[in-house]
Amino acid sequence: MRGAGRLWRSGEPFIWLTGGALALALLLVAGLVGLILVNGLGFFWPKDVVRLALADGTTRTGQIVEREPVPGKAGQFRIKLKVANRDLYGADFQWLEEGQVLRREYPGDAVVIERVEWGPLIGVVKELREGGKPVAAGPAAGWAEMAKRLPEATRIRREIRGIEKGEIGRINFEQEKIRLKLRRLELRGVTAGPEAVRAEGLPRRPSRGEPRGEDRVDALQREMADLQARYTEQEGRLAALRARQTVSVLVAADDGKEKDLPLVQVVNVYFPNAMGVAAKAGHYLGKVWEFVADDPRESNTEGGVFPAIFGTVMMVMIMSLMVTPLGVLAAFYLREYAKQGPFVSLVRIAVNNLAGVPSIVFGVFGVGFFIYFVGGTVDRLLFAEALPTPTFGTGGILWASLTLALLTVPVVIVATEEGLAAIPMGAREASYAVGATKLETTVRVVLPAVMPSILTGLILAMARAAGEVAPLMITGVVKLAPALPLDSFWPFVHLDRKFMHLGFHIYDVGFQSPNVDAARPMVFVTTLLLLAIVVLLNLFAIGLRNRLRRKYAVAAV
Repeated sequence: MRGAGRLWRSGEPFIWLTGGALALALLLVAGLVGLILVNGLGFFWPKDVVRLALADGTTRTGQIVEREPVPGKAGQFRIKLKVANRDLYGADFQWLEEGQVLRREYPGDAVVIERVEWGPLIGVVKELREGGKPVAAGPAAGWAEMAKRLPEATRIRREIRGIEKGEIGRINFEQEKIRLKLRRLELRGVTAGPEAVRAEGLPRRPSRGEPRGEDRVDALQREMADLQARYTEQEGRLAALRARQTVSVLVAADDGKEKDLPLVQVVNVYFPNAMGVAAKAGHYLGKVWEFVADDPRESNTEGGVFPAIFGTVMMVMIMSLMVTPLGVLAAFYLREYAKQGPFVSLVRIAVNNLAGVPSIVFGVFGVGFFIYFVGGTVDRLLFAEALPTPTFGTGGILWASLTLALLTVPVVIVATEEGLAAIPMGAREASYAVGATKLETTVRVVLPAVMPSILTGLILAMARAAGEVAPLMITGVVKLAPALPLDSFWPFVHLDRKFMHLGFHIYDVGFQSPNVDAARPMVFVTTLLLLAIVVLLNLFAIGLRNRLRRKYAVAAV
């Protein structure tokens, strides 16, 4: 007993306890990351297409994605087959008992076609058609002719998309600006005459050849008519491009079903059974790049997540620009300027408690204060012509960033205060001794020395903000954003726009998708990407912090 008491008094059991807790935590983190890696990294690898002959005389063609024991039947297994062809079969996946499979084949002519709509199509190329008439029949000839025509069809599809998002988008943007100008004039009671020019704040001189003295309203209406003519011209271009798309591919599927697919709807074609390891690796890298750089398709279960990446990074950057000066100024006042006493201690307690408030509470505050109060006031003062359609009085990336700035400001305040407390008073007194003022000491001595602590708080704030979802769901994030907050239209940065976010994308795909089985792999891939982005942001901030720490190491001694 005496030996046991001596052991406990030595503290060694507590060392083992803390070490075991740390090891367990590391194992849990490694297990979670490993689970994400295993389920995410293999998503883009092209699986072989198998053709199963069943005992009932039917065949099923698809990709095996899962195998598990049959519930209630010992020693029996079933496989989950991705048959795709949702428009033909009504579902992407089917469960088949292995005992019903008589034969397995891996046909070399089995093709996987990725489409703009309805997900992948799996089958055999039967023939290529132009204008409804066969051009090349058979898998080999059909694919050879298809390979020749596919680049042109892809180019035309991209041109159509470019016109829709580029020229037509720009025309719609200009039309909306003119509509708001006319509405602004109407609200001021000016509908014609020279007063329209003065009310608009424009010089009374002709533009675009208009005669001197003609009112601004007529000029705006003529501009609107010109834009409408340009819009009609672009619609004609679109109609001409679509009319040229008469090529289609006929794909044969199981049960004698066929699909006549327009070639312009084809995104990618590959034959997984005929691909070697090198070809599959190239396909894998191409799919990874598509995932990072492309827009989503099929309810976010296919394509890429570039808008979500862009929205996440931009939101974190705006949040960082907001939270850093606010948190640093608050910490400097509490530590360097405020008279220490009960009130300051109460403020510190409130700041620490603020860090434990549920994030959804901040989201509700953001809706009530930022969106309804501040945004509604801005709309009434500056964008009255757009009402009742709100401009800033609705969710947007600015309000979401400000909400997350309030959510994370306690972290920055606490980290900065701890850094200020660690700076010895001798550094400040030495600065005062050479004649520096309080402000000069704060800016030139204290601030550089505390910069590593500020960046530590910012790193923690960025990591939390990048993964938050609940406040964003009610302050500006959406399932699919039609336009990025940053584009080529003046004023280029549109802080009032809604945006996509990787955290919400994970929630939406994992829990709101109408096609759960197809969406599940995308959840792991997007989670892996979000972790990678958070790690990269943190590594950048950590590198900057270490560099500043080495540079100003003398300031803390």
